[in-house]
Order: sequence, then structure tokens, then C-alpha cells
Amino acid sequence: MTEEKVRKAPAGRSSSQQQQSVEDFAESVLSVRRVAKVIRGGRRFAFSALVVVGDRKGSVGIALGKSRDVASAISKALKKARKHMVLVPLYKTTVPYTVQGKHSASKVLIRSAAKGTGLIAGGAVRAVMEALGVRDVLSKVIGASNPHNAVKATMKALGKLRSAQHIAQLRGKTVKEIIGNNDAAA
Repeated sequence: MTEEKVRKAPAGRSSSQQQQSVEDFAESVLSVRRVAKVIRGGRRFAFSALVVVGDRKGSVGIALGKSRDVASAISKALKKARKHMVLVPLYKTTVPYTVQGKHSASKVLIRSAAKGTGLIAGGAVRAVMEALGVRDVLSKVIGASNPHNAVKATMKALGKLRSAQHIAQLRGKTVKEIIGNNDAAA
């Protein structure tokens, strides 16, 4: 139930956000759920939509939108996801190192992979990685695999990633001293 689109972001934002609004975003709807509230005259239905938005250059955001109809739930979620995008450090076409994230009963393991491996990930994790711009990665969802928990666990794992420059700065060393070879991470 994954639907993917590429859209232009709306203009009319502050100067720092206008640069990002020119770029195309990869948008993917992971799940749409119908919920019912029982009232005196019967049931009142509403919808919630879970979406992933990314620029395929290292920024990704997730959000849940709720509304009385599907289209507005998706549009609310897309707007919220664009607003809450996070920057993830990448190394070439993969993640810099193996990370693990946990949310509720879901645990997600994300491992870096050699160029040409491809995107080996299931459902919700795959959507996040595609929006992020990662082309080579290995991942596994352990425990509950429902999209909401799997996506949140994936975002927690990605939040643990640090660039080589950041780690070098924290340790007071150079990037070459940490990596130990000449092809230092950008």
C-alpha cells in the first residue's frame, strides 16, 4: 500500500526554506487507516495517513496526518513531514556504519553495504531509505513490523548516525586519523 510521488514543494517561505522549496521531494504514503467514533446517530469515520518525505540527498521526514477525508489527511501529513525533516549523514550511496533503532515492539537494524548491493529493506524501511537517497543498504525489522513502529524505529536509528567530521571534532582528531585511509567520508 505504498504510493510514491515526486512533487515540487510550495513556495512562499523564509529565505532558508526557499532554497529547499525549489527541490523536488520524494513522497510516499505508507498507510491510510480508517477510524470510527461511535456517536448517537451511528459512527463517524475519520482517516489517518502515515507519509514519508525526502529530498533523496540526505534529508527525510515522517508524519501522521488526520482528517475526515483521505485527501486532506495525506496533505496534512505531507505538510507536517516537510516541516519536520531531519538531515542524515550519508557515506557515498550508503549509511556510514551499522545502527539499530527501537520503537515500541519494533527493532530496526540498518547496515552499510558495498556499492551495487541495492536496497535490501522491507516495506516501511524501504520507503524511508528511498526518500533519503540511500541506494545500497541492508536492513531487517525485528519484532513487530507494522508501518508506524517500523518507520519510527528507522528514524531513531538514522538519528544515531554521525558524520566522520563530527566524530573527529568530538575526539579532537582529524578525519584521516579516525578512518585510517585516504578515502575519507565527505
